[in-house]
Amino acid sequence: EKDGKEHVVVFDFLGKDSIRYYNEVPVEKRVFKNLQLFMENKSPGDDLFDRLNTAVMNKHLNELMDGLTAKVFRTYNASFTLQQQLDKLTNADDSVAEKILSYNRANRAVAILCNHQRSVPKGHQKSMEKLKEKIEAKREAISDAERQVKDAQKDAKHGSVKEKVVYDKKKKQLERLREQLAKLEIQETDRDENKTIALGTSKLNYLDPRISVAWCKKYEVPIEKIYNKTQR
Repeated sequence: EKDGKEHVVVFDFLGKDSIRYYNEVPVEKRVFKNLQLFMENKSPGDDLFDRLNTAVMNKHLNELMDGLTAKVFRTYNASFTLQQQLDKLTNADDSVAEKILSYNRANRAVAILCNHQRSVPKGHQKSMEKLKEKIEAKREAISDAERQVKDAQKDAKHGSVKEKVVYDKKKKQLERLREQLAKLEIQETDRDENKTIALGTSKLNYLDPRISVAWCKKYEVPIEKIYNKTQR
């Protein structure tokens, strides 16, 4: 019993790339009892499922469903999660940058499910500091542009055609700066959220690419924003 729950199995081990995996899972009484039996007469470091290997497991899975293997199960589980998250997170009215953030968040849910974690990259803090500097500089540029638009608006109100053209030009410049700031802020969020998650592992090895391609077409996101040249 743990935290008021019965038959809780605690998973605590080093996973891929020596990243710790920790999870507490309540299971059925029968499963719990079987695990206790498997642990009898075993020392720390011994295989829990010492009579089980990939071939034996795949043979059993294939008996349950023709063509079913551990890899097929894993891919289905990951792909189902991606589709579910994309449907939940994507907003058709969002900008391309916002849609990509939603895609990465859906991919992140898959990476967490599959325990595709990593240690924080060495250059993460430095790159985040540089990004924050860019964001601050962009905000200052927007403040300056807003003042210019205000002045140009006054001139255009009672001015010539030329002054009205200048006003329109200043407004467009301000809009571009705001779009650039939004992209930088999304980039900052995305980079920080995924500092300990290996998105590429799940995207390339665990997910059905047809889901990502269909999503790109549906929401008018260029495929190269999801898969770079090498990945395509």
